[in-house]
Amino acid sequence: MELLGKKVHQIARRGVGRTVQTASVFEQLTDWAEKPAGVLAHGQKQWLEIGMLLVQNADVLLLDEPVAGMSHEEREETGNLLRRIGAERTVVVVEHDMDFMRAFATSVTVLARGQVIAEGSVADVRANPKVQEVYLGRATAVADGTPEVTSGQTEAS
Repeated sequence: MELLGKKVHQIARRGVGRTVQTASVFEQLTDWAEKPAGVLAHGQKQWLEIGMLLVQNADVLLLDEPVAGMSHEEREETGNLLRRIGAERTVVVVEHDMDFMRAFATSVTVLARGQVIAEGSVADVRANPKVQEVYLGRATAVADGTPEVTSGQTEAS
C-alpha cells in the first residue's frame, strides 16, 4: 500500500491512522471533555491524539515518539495503553527512549541511515553485534593496551 504523497484523509481511508509525537491514557479523556485541547498538559494532548486515532478505527497506528516529554507515570500508562491497543491492531512506534522500548516493545526494528540493520525481540536486538557497533561504538586497543571507544553513527531511529 503506497502512502507517500497521500493526504491524511486518503491515508485514513486505507485503514491507517498516524500521529506525530503522540501518546496515551484513553480512559482519562472523559475527565477533560469540557476543556479545550489547547489547555491540556503535554501528555494529555498526546493521549488525546491517540484517542482520535482510535475513533477512526484504523487498522494500523503510526506513532512518532509517543512518550517524548512525559513523566515516568505517564510513560507507564502510555505503554500499557499501547500494549492493549496492539492486541487488536498493528501499532508501529518510532521511539528513541530505549527504556520505554525495553519495557513495552514486543518486536524491534533498528535503522541506521535509513537501512534496517536488525529485527527481532528487544533481547535479540540488544545482543546484535551490528547494533552495538553502530549505536554504542566499538572498543579497540590502543598502543598501551587501554581500550578506546570509537563512537558509531547515531543519525537514525
